[in-house]
Amino acid sequence: MRDAFIKSLIELAEEDDRIALLTGDLGFGVVEKFADKFPERFWNCGVAEQSMMSIAAGLAKSGMRPFVYSIANFPTFRCLEQIRNDVCYHDLPVTIVSVGGGLGYGTLGYTHHGIEDIAAMRALPNISIYSPSDPSETNQVLAQSHKNGKPAYIRLGKNGEPNISANSSNEIAGSVRELTSGTDLTILASGAIAENCTQAAKSLSSEHSIQVISIPRIQPLEVEFLRDLITSQKILVVEEHVERGGLAASILENFNKAKVELIFEHLFVKEFQINQIGSQDYLRSLSGLDVLGLVKTCKEMLSQR
Repeated sequence: MRDAFIKSLIELAEEDDRIALLTGDLGFGVVEKFADKFPERFWNCGVAEQSMMSIAAGLAKSGMRPFVYSIANFPTFRCLEQIRNDVCYHDLPVTIVSVGGGLGYGTLGYTHHGIEDIAAMRALPNISIYSPSDPSETNQVLAQSHKNGKPAYIRLGKNGEPNISANSSNEIAGSVRELTSGTDLTILASGAIAENCTQAAKSLSSEHSIQVISIPRIQPLEVEFLRDLITSQKILVVEEHVERGGLAASILENFNKAKVELIFEHLFVKEFQINQIGSQDYLRSLSGLDVLGLVKTCKEMLSQR
């Protein structure tokens, strides 16, 4: 997804000379393509995320469209006050791009997990939140956030995520997309974990038809389209995030406002594993977010009346 991001950002920057890119002394192997092409619109701000976010706000205030890029925990938790006061308070067109969202940097331990980021961003005013599932959705949400001209947070994977084929068109690009069709059970997911969900659905396809829906835009949530798209009474929400404040919370809050009853099971990153270090696949398995764990949960739900 990060390769799709930088490619799309360069294409946007070729058309819009307001676009700038800031990074906090990382992203090497990715950001150089932008820096080489637009050196006057690229800033490496060093290990100073609070200053980087305030610089981005200043650039936006002066008419630029800055994108801030870093590992998931750094452009969120380390500079939350600057995002709140400098960016969101002034409703500025700064797009925060985090790479390795969820457990993408699992081998570096809990300090580098991005598993509370969506909850933190959802608490702030004026900001749209995106968690695309594949490179195609990354391109869509990047274009959408740029067009909106408001604060935005984009959460990306980093481990070579493939494009996931869709069975239905995305009526609202970057909003809601059906990945597999089915009526026995519906899985709602956002981010790179959606690939595991489609694999689980495929594993069960000889016995059950399972619908998988990707929700790349978590805030604002497209409630009516999502409601109309769901085909099953049994719903499983899957997210590479802690239990509180993420995708499931957004779904419940928005469906409640729309007076739509919704009951679902929820798979998320369990807090007991924060002292664990390992690959993303290993850490996912601890919370049942690997394909085997998803298949197990789906079977349990399907066996219930």
